[in-house]
Amino acid sequence: MLEKNGVPSKEQVISCFPESSILVKPKAIIECYQEIPCNPCETSCPFDAIKIGVDINTRPIVDTSLCTGCGICVTKCPGLAIIVASILNDKAIFKIPYEFLPSPKKDENWNALNREGNIISKGKILSVLDSRKQEKTKLITVEVSKEYLYDFITIGCPDER
Repeated sequence: MLEKNGVPSKEQVISCFPESSILVKPKAIIECYQEIPCNPCETSCPFDAIKIGVDINTRPIVDTSLCTGCGICVTKCPGLAIIVASILNDKAIFKIPYEFLPSPKKDENWNALNREGNIISKGKILSVLDSRKQEKTKLITVEVSKEYLYDFITIGCPDER
């Protein structure tokens, strides 16, 4: 599907995630599906949890034993291809990059979108981090139902906006 419409298949998405048992703590999920010359995720990770290697075209790999889920790599990725995910009871918690206006605010409910841009649910905004170090990419923490772990990718304005 990726080659036809730019949307990865469910199998491709799942292949980027570690086992659910690892997601009891936040972990970076990198959805780089093609080899391209890029490495800001590797160079920005203060824990050396992301490895690309000598060939800058190599797809990044996350060492989940080193990843703390801090989200620094999320805001440094020029392709917006990294999220942080964790599971807490029946909820999936995501840290996502966000570069649009208006900006969500803590405790608001926004539309939760899948990779095709369709609304799949509502997402509760848990936090909005916006600092100069993030180079205009906000780090939004969103809570959705755990059933959307492999479907959710971003948020869209609530209908009333």
